[in-house]
Amino acid sequence: MSIKLATAVTLRQLRNEAGLSQEQLARQSGIDRTYISGVERSVRNITLDSLEGLIGALGVSSEEFIRRLHDELIKQRS
Repeated sequence: MSIKLATAVTLRQLRNEAGLSQEQLARQSGIDRTYISGVERSVRNITLDSLEGLIGALGVSSEEFIRRLHDELIKQRS
């Protein structure tokens, strides 16, 4: 699995766990909803600045996001 796809899955899971729609996350992060949709579908490359904004809006630490991303990469390798 690529980091791009694992990032997409991890962001979608965190957003769903937070009970947020893409539109709500867009408002909270200041990032366009269509961009978020593209990232979650793994058709857009996310910048580190945008990733940092989404992580903050989701209310998780960078460390937690990286741990979850790592777990997703391991899961997909199995």
